[in-house]
Amino acid sequence: MSGQADVADRHRALVTSGLVATVVFLTAIAPLATDMYVPAFPRVAAELSATATQVQLTLTTFFVGMALGQLMGGPVSDQRGRRGPLLVAIVVMTVASVVCALTPTIGVMAGARLVQGFAGGWAMVIGRAVIVDLATGAQLVRVLNIIAAVGGIAPIVGPLLGAVILQLSHWRVSFWTVAALGVAMIVCVLVVVPETLPPERRHAGGLRAFVVAGREVLRNRRYVGYVLVSGSAMGAVFAYVATSAFVLQSMNGMSPIGYSVDFAANAVGMTVASFVAARLAGRVATRTVIAVGQVAALAAGIGMLIGALWFDTPLLVAIVCFFVLMTAQGLIGPNGGALAAAEVPEHPGTGSALLGFVQWVAAGVIAPIAGLGGEHTAVPMAVLMILTIAISMVGLFVFARPSR
Repeated sequence: MSGQADVADRHRALVTSGLVATVVFLTAIAPLATDMYVPAFPRVAAELSATATQVQLTLTTFFVGMALGQLMGGPVSDQRGRRGPLLVAIVVMTVASVVCALTPTIGVMAGARLVQGFAGGWAMVIGRAVIVDLATGAQLVRVLNIIAAVGGIAPIVGPLLGAVILQLSHWRVSFWTVAALGVAMIVCVLVVVPETLPPERRHAGGLRAFVVAGREVLRNRRYVGYVLVSGSAMGAVFAYVATSAFVLQSMNGMSPIGYSVDFAANAVGMTVASFVAARLAGRVATRTVIAVGQVAALAAGIGMLIGALWFDTPLLVAIVCFFVLMTAQGLIGPNGGALAAAEVPEHPGTGSALLGFVQWVAAGVIAPIAGLGGEHTAVPMAVLMILTIAISMVGLFVFARPSR
């Protein structure tokens, strides 16, 4: 028993600040590749002779790629180890970013974005699995919250950097920037990330093994509940991401720079909340922290719906509700993911893969639905905010309820 404890202590000792920083870097690529690009949609449509819907589909293909990459990356890393598959994923993502920067047509862009998302999702899920390999209990919750908190800088920097790039240069520079970050990631992984899954802890590969592991993971009722907690909250966030520009700019006349500043402020709220959640790990029950976030997010959704139905979505109502929703996500998402991982320690890669798959499928499905009402109503978005948070609460209080 003491020998196992010594091994666990050595593993926890490997969770260095450099390793955490590298995993933050890996998880930041998705919001950077998305948020830097969104402000350029009108220019992309004009230059590539594409409709607004076609340009928006490049966002959807990216989300689909993220979902599939996370679904496959975790099981493959359970079989092959973490370091090798991680390096391959970053190289592919970097190449796909270069193709996006050079794209001649919207069709090539959509395909390259699919590959970029797939490789980025693959890298993200392995990064999370590396942490799960090395940390347990309160330390796992604390580290994942720190990663989410520091990673929240990406949604702050992304739209602002994208706006600056559009002001000073060309929208293609955004993708060259992502490609350069990919090269930096390769260097970081080579220098900092060790192989955290030794051969004796790896699972046999193949589709059959993945199906068996997935079935075993999904039989865990509490794991499924925490996946619903985190995945549904992600859906609420992307209802906001997909439509907030229309609500704030088209409906309320906010300038693009003003919108970028507000977007960044909301990301600051999420980052601060994640830091608070990290400090509370081991002191306050994690389920309690999640519940507080869910109640706040639900209130934001109800406030937005009331404002949309009866008051034509005033600017102040939209700003406050968006800020509360995003801040609450800092309490819900990372904690839900940490508790899900803790439920399936024997299959960390598969558990992380299924969690990531659900999160990005939710993002890909919710984003276009939220915009069905067009650019002059916030009702569909508000309804989706309420519905997704309600599902998140069902996950916490029904599926993931404590065993008697």
